[in-house]
Amino acid sequence: MTAINAPQDKYNAVWIIFFILGLGTLLPWNFFMTATMYFTSRLKDPAIEGSANLTANATVVEADTRNVLESKFNNVMTLCAMVPLLIFTCLNSFIHQRIPQNCRIAGSLSVILLVFLLTAVLVKVDMSPLPFFCLTMIKIICINSFGAVLQGSLFGLAGMLPASYTAPIMSGQGLAGTFAAFSMICALASGSALQDSAFGYFITACVVVFLAILSYFGSLGLYYNTYFACLSLLFDLILSAFLPSCAFLLHIYLCKANSKRGCCVTDSPAQKRQVVSLTEEETRSNISVFAIFKRIWVMALSVCFVFTITIGTFPAVTVDVRSTVADGGAWDKYFIPVSCFLLFNVMDWAGRSLTAVCMWPGKDSIILPVMVGLRVVFVPLFMLCNVQPRNYLPVPFAHDAWYILFMIFFSFSNGYLASLCMCFGPKKVAQHEAETAGAIMAFFLSLGLALGAALSFVFRIII
Repeated sequence: MTAINAPQDKYNAVWIIFFILGLGTLLPWNFFMTATMYFTSRLKDPAIEGSANLTANATVVEADTRNVLESKFNNVMTLCAMVPLLIFTCLNSFIHQRIPQNCRIAGSLSVILLVFLLTAVLVKVDMSPLPFFCLTMIKIICINSFGAVLQGSLFGLAGMLPASYTAPIMSGQGLAGTFAAFSMICALASGSALQDSAFGYFITACVVVFLAILSYFGSLGLYYNTYFACLSLLFDLILSAFLPSCAFLLHIYLCKANSKRGCCVTDSPAQKRQVVSLTEEETRSNISVFAIFKRIWVMALSVCFVFTITIGTFPAVTVDVRSTVADGGAWDKYFIPVSCFLLFNVMDWAGRSLTAVCMWPGKDSIILPVMVGLRVVFVPLFMLCNVQPRNYLPVPFAHDAWYILFMIFFSFSNGYLASLCMCFGPKKVAQHEAETAGAIMAFFLSLGLALGAALSFVFRIII
């Protein structure tokens, strides 16, 4: 579908809907990450806490308990998130042609909504640490499994539309992190209990996911799906009925004209050809995932590398940077929430949103993969900041200003370059292959997240 043939998006309604759907893909996971303190607080052993005032060795025993559940929570959470995300994104690349789009998008959103409703209810329910730990991991697996299908399907849907409709998805995902980081700062400032904050987090996530479901069914599904159905039906009628009729009338006319000269135009068997509509030919063609990958592999590997570098350093390395300016004051308390989480998500959101008005360099330019490769410089730059504790490397960039400067360029380049790659990938293939290309791009995005999570352990050990 070209820009000329595309229906007019009055009041940017469809753009806003894609933005809300993009927000719904990452907001659940960001709220889980933000509520880490709540989850770890529920994993404390009440018996050990009750005996803390009775024995001098309580601190040692508590540390041992944290090694089992609390200390391993973040590692296990990352593992339970990234592995299902990668597996189901890969599966979606192959099965999306067999499962209707409405089932994949609306079904995934519905499951995520149910999981968050359950999570909000369990905030008020007392559970022992081990069952709570296992149930939390099961919920994380469910959210990321269906989130992978949702993300891949959403990028596939955007791939069938003009390139400008991929940008709001990326921008909405950027806002999800910003919203979660801002909520965390507000919780710190309010001094509210962890349970109350967590309950508000999960209810807010439920509202956003429910809004995404209403948006998809209320506008996007009716507007564009109806347009595509009518357009396909119109093409079928024109190509399978109108054109053969014209050909038959033309044939009769030529026969009458030539009969006056004693001859008639006839078609030999070799010249006869069955007229088939373009939509039928495209449907019959076997879309090869590997053939499509050969045309988009530069964009796919680029978006994979972008997120490998990003997740490899953020937040595993960046969260351990300590302020050298603050001396136990308020800035020491808000340094990481503001300089790490909030600043990263705001600048990442700005980079993603910029692609709505500027798409430089072009999809065939060599400058884009070069810019992506240059982001590897951020790994040593953050390692040489004041990351504590450290064993091997010096600290030439100790001042807070260096860390903030690196974070601005790091996060902005992540959002801008990743959004460009996701916009350009589906535009390098034919129209009927765009959905498959979008699903492949989503898989390599998830692959970059998984590789970055694995490399984060290595980067942290080197320091």
